[in-house]
Parts: sequence; C-alpha cells; structure tokens
Amino acid sequence: MAQVFIVGCGDIGKRVARLAMDKGVAVTALVRSEESAAKLHELGIETVEGHLDDPESLAGLPLRGATVFYFAPPPGGGITEPRVRAFCAAVRPGDEPAQVVYLSTSGVYGDCGDMIVTEDTPANPQTARAKRRYDAETVFRAWGKERGVPIVVLRVTGIYGPGRLPLQQLTSGQPVLFESEASYTNRIHSEDLARVCMAAAEKGEDGDIFNVSDGNPGTMTEYFNACADALGFPRPRQVTMEEAKKVMTPLMLSYVTESRRMDNAKMVGKLEVKLLYPTLQDGLKASVAK
Repeated sequence: MAQVFIVGCGDIGKRVARLAMDKGVAVTALVRSEESAAKLHELGIETVEGHLDDPESLAGLPLRGATVFYFAPPPGGGITEPRVRAFCAAVRPGDEPAQVVYLSTSGVYGDCGDMIVTEDTPANPQTARAKRRYDAETVFRAWGKERGVPIVVLRVTGIYGPGRLPLQQLTSGQPVLFESEASYTNRIHSEDLARVCMAAAEKGEDGDIFNVSDGNPGTMTEYFNACADALGFPRPRQVTMEEAKKVMTPLMLSYVTESRRMDNAKMVGKLEVKLLYPTLQDGLKASVAK
C-alpha cells in the first residue's frame, strides 16, 4: 500500500490507521468537522473535510492510487445507500483508488437458522439495515467493474472490545431471551477486525467476500451474561420470545430474531489471519483490563 484513505475514521478506522502507519504508510481520513480533524491530527492522521450527505463537498478527494477503507455507516431509513453512491460519483476519471475494502455486515445473509454460513451462502437481507448494506456492496461492485477498481467486501459480525461492550443495555435492565430460545450470533474483537482489514487490503482480490468472525458462534444471551460477569454487573433477566416482542427495543429484537453460524475458514485461510482473541473469554479479558 502506497497510501491509505479512510472513510469513516471511528474506532476501527483509528485502529487500521495505526497499523498502516506502523508499516510506514501515510494515512488520510475524511472528516466532517475541524474538531474531528484536530483529534485525528494528534494521532498522525492527515485529514480532508467533506460530508457524505453533501456530494459537492466530496470533490477532489485525494484518492488516486490509495487503498480506501470504507467504514462509514449508511444513513438511517430506506433500503438504499446514498452515501456510497455519492462517494463513487465524486471520484473523477483518472483519480481512481488502487482498491476499496468495504465493511459490510453478516446481516446481509438474513436468518439462516442453524445452518453454517459461508461466503457462498446466498445473500437474503431481511431488515432495512441489512438491505442498505447489501445495496452498498452492489453499488461498489458495479462501480469497481466500470472503473477498474478492485473491491473487497468484509461481512462483519458483532464487534466488541474496549469501549464497545453493552454497558447501556446491562445498566438499563434490558432483558435477553431464555437460553433455550436464543438464536446463534457471532463476534469479532475490534483489534482483530482491524488486522483483518489490513490483511484484506494486502491479500484480498477483486470480488473477494470474507466472513469476519472469531469462528466461535454463541448466543446473544451467552454474550450478555459473559459481559455482565466480566464487568461485575448482575446478569440480565431472561424473557420468552413472546414477552421480548413486547418489551425489547426494535433494534435488539431484530438482532435476536435472526440466527447465523458464521464460517470464517476463508478469512483464516486466504488472509492468513491469526486471531489475537479467538474466544469471547480471551477478548473480554483484554477489553476490561485496567
């Protein structure tokens, strides 16, 4: 990588930037404000101001020859992704990046029950959130084919790590499902995700899709109980699915009503990623360490 350009430089973006800069690669990030720019400058990250919801502000982005990590989330509402469309439309002919690594979601597979989900499993997004992500994947692939830009898609599972544990849910009394009714869910530690992103840029090929998880699916109930134990909080109360439909937030309900068991063999094999935190127990210890 000659240079890196990050769209959506939050927690994962900063981790990727650090890994890239450790290799001597210059990193630039798209920011929306001077305040955000100042914080990134302190980390050694160059910035360019622009807003994905304001296409005119994206003119002239320094993308030529760069590896683009696109981490920005879609806007709320609808089933299409206007921000990705605005980004692609802003790239002038001759200024194309060397490649794009797009952070998508495992939600694009929809509810798969007990089935093992590989990259060959057909996409079947069922929530509006997942449909927006799949639309973004489709837009990037079409644009990449037209403009000669390799596109690598990472279908990421639930991210956890320092600062990314469910404190609000645990302290607000939000319930979880009884273990007997809980569906399968999957996770990846934030630092491992950053390392996967770098590996995808270095070893991924145009058209590649990678499922990103630690390879140890569990249930949302197991996850919340493990987080509560690690943080020293009481475990959340458990309810039936019937009661959950009455008391859970719509977002949480959308998570617990879909089940997936993600296979990460392609990620581990082709990207040669050795996970720092292959189990939830390992990752939680590192996440709450003083």
